[in-house]
Amino acid sequence: MRYVPALSETETKELLSLFKYHKSHSVRRRAHLIMLSAEGFPISEIARIYQVHRDTVLTTFGRWEKEGLAGLYDAPKSGRPPKLSKDEADKALKYLEEDPRSIKKALLATQKKTGQTISEWTLKRIAKKNNFRWKRMRKSVKGKRNKIAFQQAKEEIEALHAQEARGELNVCYFDETGFSLVPVVPYAWQRVGETIGIPDSRSKRLNVLAFWSKEQDFQATTVQGRVTSETVIACFDKFSQTIKKKTVVIIDNASVHTSSQFKEKRDEWEKRGLSIKYLPTYSPELNLIEIVWRFIKYRWLPLTAYLSFKHLKKELQMVLDGIGSKYQITFA
Repeated sequence: MRYVPALSETETKELLSLFKYHKSHSVRRRAHLIMLSAEGFPISEIARIYQVHRDTVLTTFGRWEKEGLAGLYDAPKSGRPPKLSKDEADKALKYLEEDPRSIKKALLATQKKTGQTISEWTLKRIAKKNNFRWKRMRKSVKGKRNKIAFQQAKEEIEALHAQEARGELNVCYFDETGFSLVPVVPYAWQRVGETIGIPDSRSKRLNVLAFWSKEQDFQATTVQGRVTSETVIACFDKFSQTIKKKTVVIIDNASVHTSSQFKEKRDEWEKRGLSIKYLPTYSPELNLIEIVWRFIKYRWLPLTAYLSFKHLKKELQMVLDGIGSKYQITFA
């Protein structure tokens, strides 16, 4: 089977829901494979997008043809009984939360409390199963924000996405970020005794202003130098002329977003169907485009980008052009 048969309206909605909201990456991927095939993407192109073997794509097609939606889910797997009971595993996770930087302390405390000796790998597996991840800690602004305003904004955004799912409007996130030859330092697998060095030098700053939606729509503008309200207004003017239905753009309270010049344009944009939703202060996690910036800087931008400013501009533009096809955020 080179392409899946045409999808019904119900199947399309169910697949789209799985692709956008299911907690399993495998299920989201399989749903997207079916959708891409139904849109006419060939097997080779689908395999390239997800960096998988074409047999993986064919297997997904076969399961869809035979079982429908049920074929996209992972079957229950058998295995040996867990070494720790649920209560003991919960205790181990509690010890890990007490000192999240030291898994060895959690192992010692678990052994002392339960009498069970488990490996570091076993505790890591238990932690991952319970949604723990080894990742960089961040500076937090949670203590500065208004909790009530934050929760209200979160609920309002969820309501907007519910309207979006019903086809009533589109929801986009807007923000700016900058790139230079001073690199971010990501985690990477490295041989013991060796350290990967990333070139580091001062340079001009390349700013990116972009709109992004959960539908993987991405529109970016690059600016070399300072970003002003006039720069942002020009981006919104251009974007407002491309929308085809009512669109809500979610933005933070940066000065370039709240200037008198920017606010004076809102009535004009409203007439074109574009409205602005401001986030409360100190709420960066509600602006989902922040995830896109993080992925560009820590995962998608190759290390060769830091060889020169010319390389940076070229490699960054290739990443920006690939967002929505080659590069996707499917879990936000």
